[in-house]
Amino acid sequence: MKVNHIIKLKVHVLAVAFMLSVMPLSWADNAATDNPEQIVRDLQDSLIQAMREGDKINFQERVDILAPVISQSHDFDLIIRTVLGSNWGQLDPEQQQLIADTFRQLSIATYAGQFNEYEGEQFEILQQRSLPRDQTLIRSQLIKADSSKIDFDYVLQQGREGWHIVNILVDGVSDLALKRTEYRTVLQRDGFSALIEMLKDKILLAEHG
Repeated sequence: MKVNHIIKLKVHVLAVAFMLSVMPLSWADNAATDNPEQIVRDLQDSLIQAMREGDKINFQERVDILAPVISQSHDFDLIIRTVLGSNWGQLDPEQQQLIADTFRQLSIATYAGQFNEYEGEQFEILQQRSLPRDQTLIRSQLIKADSSKIDFDYVLQQGREGWHIVNILVDGVSDLALKRTEYRTVLQRDGFSALIEMLKDKILLAEHG
């Protein structure tokens, strides 16, 4: 290969590298949300990262690691609307915003509180399967150091902004179903303020538990 061809090739490679380096982050985010399996992988990778840090970081530092990925991977607004059902429409806009924000904080805090130490665990993706209503199921397992396994199955729904997690089943138990029963009971029995206080108590428990 002639020298001038080599120089041109190097210039081209550098130009491509520069374009990739300055490409807007939103492009990468959009690319990730177009792939349901990659969304789950990114979430699980961030959980393992937080676990590996262990006691070297505190709760808030784990939140800082996890919050961006969790916020991007989950559709918290849809989840809380589904959990509350017809009760959602009975809330005024300020109440809707408050419970959506509090629920998002609780979800991130729960991840940060539970995935706080590492003993050789690893996630494995097992299967991707289409579901009705523009949903997809990603089946996975958390393999522990003693070779025992916990099933983590993620239901993702496709919306205008790509795929997002809308439910998680742990060993076959639906997190959405558990929250639906608990939240609706508190809301209907004790009112909106009591539900918010319950969620805030759970945030404190995740931080100090």
